[in-house]
Amino acid sequence: MGSAVADRRIAIGIDVGGSAIKGGAVDVDAGLVIGERLKVPTPQPSTPSAVVEAIRGLVELAAADAGRDALVGVGVPSVVIEGVSWTAANIDQGWVGFHIETALGDALGRPVTVLNDADAAGIAEMRFGAGRGRNGVVLILTLGTGVGSALFVDGRLVPNTELGHMEIRGRDAEKRSAAVARVRDRESWNAWAADLDEHLTAIDRILWPGLIILGGGVSRDADQFVPLLTIRPPIVPATLRNDAGTVGAAMAAIEHER
Repeated sequence: MGSAVADRRIAIGIDVGGSAIKGGAVDVDAGLVIGERLKVPTPQPSTPSAVVEAIRGLVELAAADAGRDALVGVGVPSVVIEGVSWTAANIDQGWVGFHIETALGDALGRPVTVLNDADAAGIAEMRFGAGRGRNGVVLILTLGTGVGSALFVDGRLVPNTELGHMEIRGRDAEKRSAAVARVRDRESWNAWAADLDEHLTAIDRILWPGLIILGGGVSRDADQFVPLLTIRPPIVPATLRNDAGTVGAAMAAIEHER
């Protein structure tokens, strides 16, 4: 169980990204970050030991709002199976085969639940955001340093999908459709939307989702690019935006303890 603050279930959520690590105390029943929203740059190089130390520092700060005994959930940009990270597209290669749950548990002196960062964001968005109450196939994409994906079927997560890394034109799709690509390549919204549209069309041909939710910081500019997309399923911006990963990681920590 998470710590109780005024009869609320509170846990600590940490969201590890390619450029920044965010976190905070989360009221998991309301889907809200309470207290201070914490953020530090992702260490460069982003070795497991350096990131674990950064997470430890954020958890210590978040404990001021969550309580010292609060459960901790961490979303990382990697496939995570039974506490081991297996991919490292936007993070140091030392993460491949790294026992991240054990390392964090040792560093924090308590059990830690670790999952893919996009899956964490998807869990929050399906419970409290744009996917709330939706059945059928729902796809959440997080557009940031890379493209993360979270796939849900009748509200149940299919973990560790890596649709940002499907091949389009001979390379990872996220090289052109990630939000950072628009800034890096100095593209117009129209040009970047065309790249994103090609990626989404390729996904649609395989999965035929009933709804696509686009998250990440760029979702606040949804009116700049969503009207330019031409794919079949309806597309909506995520409503939790950059809080989604933090909220979902905290929710995963609570769910794991049931």
